[in-house]
Amino acid sequence: MTEIELKARVQNSDAVQLILTEKAEYKNAFIKEDSYWLSEIVQTGTPQKVRVRRETRTFPNGCTESVALVTCKTKKVRDGIEINDELEFEVIQIEAFEEFLKKMGLKPAETKRKQGRVFSWEGVSAELCEVEGLGRFIELEILADNSREETVAEGKERLIGLLAEIGIEKEAIETRFYTEMLMEKKIIGQRNV
Repeated sequence: MTEIELKARVQNSDAVQLILTEKAEYKNAFIKEDSYWLSEIVQTGTPQKVRVRRETRTFPNGCTESVALVTCKTKKVRDGIEINDELEFEVIQIEAFEEFLKKMGLKPAETKRKQGRVFSWEGVSAELCEVEGLGRFIELEILADNSREETVAEGKERLIGLLAEIGIEKEAIETRFYTEMLMEKKIIGQRNV
């Protein structure tokens, strides 16, 4: 499965939420706690990254579910749009899986925590969230069965159109990954100490 997504900074989350509430179907609230595990440099010369996510979802009927997901992505950014080929699966015993990662030579690296609400809008997932330490964002995502140029171009056009309907300027699109922004913030913080 290929994810075609964009994320943009949000200045007025109340206004964005009001628009989403009027135009989209509310799915659930969430808290996502991600830890990223890095391998040693492998033959490609690039460290491999695995994300382990603890996610709690609260649905409109008040029911709550918790899941643990493991994800490995190949990420690319084309013209401000993120294209990810993703392999994801659920694990039941997350602590045992993390022990497995350690035994396979991976080491825990950065962490990320975000919370927010998910909406479904014309086949697009719209996630209004706050990322701890970085601020508020809107993430718009389409799942496609391929990453061909024309598929990505159509997805990009659709996502930018929905972003405009929400009232967010194209210039608010953030092309960096959250982990990059968190790492930059950490480095700047260390310099200022």
